Amino acid sequence: MLNLEGKKVLVIGLARSGQAVARFLAGVGARVTGTDIKEDADLGEEALNELRALPLTLVTGGYPEMQEGQYDLAVVSPGVPLTIPPVKAAERLGIPVWSELELAARFVREPIIAVTGTNGKTTTTALTGYIFQQAGRQGLVAGNIGIPLIREVERASQQGLRVDYWILEVSSFQLERSLEFHPHIAVFLNLTPDHLDRHTTLEEYGRVKARVFANQCPEDFAVLNLDDPWVADHMHGLSARECWFSTQRAPSGGIGVADGSIVYESGGVRQVLCPVQEVRIPGRHNLENALAAAAAALLTGIDREVIATALSTFPGVPHRLELAGVVGGVKYVNDSKGTNPESVLKALDSFREPIILIAGGKPKGSDFTRLAERIRTRVKALILLGQAAPQIEQAVRAAGYTAVWNESDLEGCVRTAARLATPGDLVMLSPACASWDMFRDYEERGDLFKKLVQNL
Repeated sequence: MLNLEGKKVLVIGLARSGQAVARFLAGVGARVTGTDIKEDADLGEEALNELRALPLTLVTGGYPEMQEGQYDLAVVSPGVPLTIPPVKAAERLGIPVWSELELAARFVREPIIAVTGTNGKTTTTALTGYIFQQAGRQGLVAGNIGIPLIREVERASQQGLRVDYWILEVSSFQLERSLEFHPHIAVFLNLTPDHLDRHTTLEEYGRVKARVFANQCPEDFAVLNLDDPWVADHMHGLSARECWFSTQRAPSGGIGVADGSIVYESGGVRQVLCPVQEVRIPGRHNLENALAAAAAALLTGIDREVIATALSTFPGVPHRLELAGVVGGVKYVNDSKGTNPESVLKALDSFREPIILIAGGKPKGSDFTRLAERIRTRVKALILLGQAAPQIEQAVRAAGYTAVWNESDLEGCVRTAARLATPGDLVMLSPACASWDMFRDYEERGDLFKKLVQNL
C-alpha cells in the first residue's frame, strides 16, 4: 500500500475531486497544500471551510510559488489544464504529476472495470453497476460519473466495505496523468471529436483514451466497439484479451446482434442473451452501451439471466435522455450531458416526434457542420444560448436552416420552447457544449431545466 505519511503534496484544482483528494491526503498523514486560481466564493465557501478545519494549507485566488524540494508529488484535478503554471513548474522541477484517478487506484486492491469513450460512458458505467446490484454483487461505481474515486476509496476503507469490483467511468483528462492504472476489464466505447481545445487532434485524443489499456496483461480483457471506425481501426494487438461488440453483427468470441436478439459467444458456443426490443433504454447508441455493459458483466461471471433482466429494467441515468415531464401534450427531455455534437446527433436519432432543440454553452473546439445538417432535416425549432450560440447559428444558417431563436438564459429558452411547441412535440435540452460558461456543471444545468419544466 502506498505510504504518503509526511509527504509534501500539492493538490491543483479545488472543485469536487480536488477537495476529495485534499481530505483523503490529510487523512493519511500527507502534508497537503491545495490551490486554485478561483476565489473562495467561486469554489464554495462552505466546502472550503470544512477543508480548513483539517491539517492542510489552502491557497486560492492564485498559485503558490514552487521551488525545488518544496513538494514530493502534485495531484491535478481533471478539469485543470496541464498548461497552467504549477503543472509546468512541477514538470520542470521533476515532481511527479498524477491525476486523482492514478492516486486513488494505488489504494485499490480489488479488480477494476474501467469505461472510457467519447459518448455513453456514464450510461454504460451506471448500467454495469446496476447489473452487479441485480446480481447481489458489490460493485462500487465511481470516477468521472460524478463520484470521485478517492472519496469512495476512503469510504470503503473507513466502513470496511466488501468490494467485488470497482466500476469506474474514466475520462481522457484523468487518463492523461495515469501511470500505473490497471483495470482488469477496460471498455472503449467510441471516439469522436471532443475536447479538441485540449487534445488538439482526434489522434491525440484517441491516444490518451487508449492509455486505459496501457498496463493490462494477457489475464485482462479489452471490450471494444467494432462499429466505431476509430476503435475498429486502431485497437488491435493489445496485451489483453479482446472482446468485440457490435449492433450490426455477432462478432466471433464477442457479443452482438443476430436475428433480433443479443447473442454472445462463450466457449465456442453462441448463446442468446435476450431480444433487442427488451432493452429498456432507447436508441441505437444505448444498444451499444447495453452490449458493452453486458460484455463486462459476462466476463466477471454474472449469470446471463440476471443480465437480461437488468437490461430490461434499467431506467437510464439523470441528464441523459431523461424525461423531465409532459406539459400540454409536449414531452420535455433533459439531455444536459450531451456535451458534444456527436452526442446530440445520437439523441436526435432516439426519437420520432418533432423536436424543439435547446443547445449552446461553452464551446470545446467542436465542428458543428454535421450537427447543422441533421438539425436542418430533423429539428422543428432551434433555441440557442451561451458562448457557442453564434458559432452554432452560423453553422445551421450555412446549412440553409433558419428557424433559430436566441435567448440569454435557460429560463428564456424553456419559455420560448413552450410557446413554439404544440401537442405531440418534444422539447429537448441537448447542448452539444460544456456548461461552464453559465453553470457549475452539466448537472446544475439539467437540474435547472427540470425545475423550469415543472414550473410551466
